[in-house]
Amino acid sequence: YKQSLLTRKLRIQERKVEKLFKRRSKENLVFGGSEKTMDRLDGPPRLLLVTDLDCTLVDHDDPENTDLLRFNALWEAHYRHDSLLVYCTGRSMRSYLSLRNKKPLLTPDIAITSVGSEIAHGGESMVSDDVWEARLGEMWSREIVLEETSKFPQLEPQPDKSQEQHKVSFFVGREHALEIMKVLPGRLLERGVDVKLVYSNDYAFDVLPKGSGKGGALTYLLEKLESEGKQPTNILVCGDSGNDAELFNVPQAYGVMVSNSHKELLQWHEENAKDNPKIILASERCGAGMIEALQGFNLGPSVSPRDGLDTENFHVEVLDPANEVVQFYLLYEKWRCGEVEKSDKYLENLKSLSSPLGMFVHPSGVEKPIHEWIDDLVNLHGEGKEEKFRIWLDRVSTSLISPETWIVKFDKHELSDGKVRSCSTRVLLSCQEEKEKLTWMHIQQSWLDGSCSDDQDKWIF
Repeated sequence: YKQSLLTRKLRIQERKVEKLFKRRSKENLVFGGSEKTMDRLDGPPRLLLVTDLDCTLVDHDDPENTDLLRFNALWEAHYRHDSLLVYCTGRSMRSYLSLRNKKPLLTPDIAITSVGSEIAHGGESMVSDDVWEARLGEMWSREIVLEETSKFPQLEPQPDKSQEQHKVSFFVGREHALEIMKVLPGRLLERGVDVKLVYSNDYAFDVLPKGSGKGGALTYLLEKLESEGKQPTNILVCGDSGNDAELFNVPQAYGVMVSNSHKELLQWHEENAKDNPKIILASERCGAGMIEALQGFNLGPSVSPRDGLDTENFHVEVLDPANEVVQFYLLYEKWRCGEVEKSDKYLENLKSLSSPLGMFVHPSGVEKPIHEWIDDLVNLHGEGKEEKFRIWLDRVSTSLISPETWIVKFDKHELSDGKVRSCSTRVLLSCQEEKEKLTWMHIQQSWLDGSCSDDQDKWIF
C-alpha cells in the first residue's frame, strides 16, 4: 500500500513539473541560445570580462585544461547570472569555432574575432554585428590590400581559415615586419585604403581596417552598452600577446597580463603601463592568472568551486541555485573519478540534496526516482579515473517562479575517453521545508546536437 501511495505521489508531482516546465518555456523565462546579448541582463552587467583565448584563457601546455575548468566553474556559479563574458581573439570565426570543438570553452555572450574585425552576439546563435561590419567597410578594399601586399615577397599568406573580409593575414619575421610597417600604410592610403597593422608573437602580421583591432571593437561595444544605459560596473581585460595591447588602453578597464605573456606585450607594459595600478602582471599563467586578477582587483568571487568544494558538508551556506548545480555535478565528478572515498555515507549525503519524491528523466526517456539513480552510482566509483572524466556546465540560468522555488537551466557536458557528450538540463529546486537549503525536486535532460552516450548506464544526472 505504501509503495502504491508513493508511486501515485511521484506521478502527480511529475505531471505538475512537466506542466510547469512547458509553461515557463512558453513564457521565455529561461534564456536560450537565441537571446540577444544586450537583452539577457535586466540591468548593467556587474562585470564585463574580456579575454583573449590562446595562451590566455586556453593553456595549450595543459592537456587536462585544469585552469580553464576552474574558470568555467567559477563563472557559471558566480558570474553568469549578472555579468557578460567576451572572447576577444586573433582567430577567425572559423578557427575560433574549431577551437571550441577541441577545448571545454564556455559559450560567450559576445565573440570578437579576427583581431577585432568581426563581432558576433548571442551565445550559440552568433549573430554578426552589421553596424560594426558597415563601419569597417569605410575606406577599405580587400582587393587593393592584396595587390599592395603582394609586392612584399617576405609576406607569406596565412591559411585560408585565418583570412576574413576585413582581415588579411601573413607570416613574417620581426625585422621584415618592422620595415614593411613603415611603408605599407602610406602606399595603401594613396589608393584610398586606411589600415591598421598589427604584429604579434614574432610571426603574425595582420592588415585591418583603420578603426578595427581589439581595442576598437571593445570601445565600440562599450559605446553600445552606454547608449542602452547598461554601462558595466567593472571591466577586466586579459591578454598575453602584442595584439592584446590595445585592450589595456581602454581607460575604464582593469587589466591582467598572464605570467606567460609574450615579450612584445611585456615590453609594451614596461614602456606604457608599469606605473598603472589598474594593470598587473599576474604571477600565474593563463586562466589561473585571470582568477588571480579577480581577487587582486576585488571584482567578485575568486575561489572556484573546484578549489573550495566541501566533500563532507554538501549543502551550500547561501541559497544560490547556480552555485548549487555547479557543486552538485562536481561532487558527482569526484565520485566517478575516485577522488573521494567509496562510502555509503557519501551516497547518502548526495541523497540528502534531493526529495525522496524527486524524479530524474534520463535523456533516453527513462525515468525513475533520483534516489534510485544515486544507488546506481555504487558501481561507477573510480571508473572515470583512467578515462579522464570531467564535467562542466554552460549557460546556467535561474528563474525564481515562487518565493520558494527555482527553475535552473543549463547545458551539461561530459568528457570521457576524449569524447564529449552533451545534454540540455532543467532542474526544479525548492526550499519548502527548512528554508536553509535547496532541495532537488526534478531533473529532466535531453541530448544536444545529436549527442548520445555509448553506454546509457554510465550517463547519470
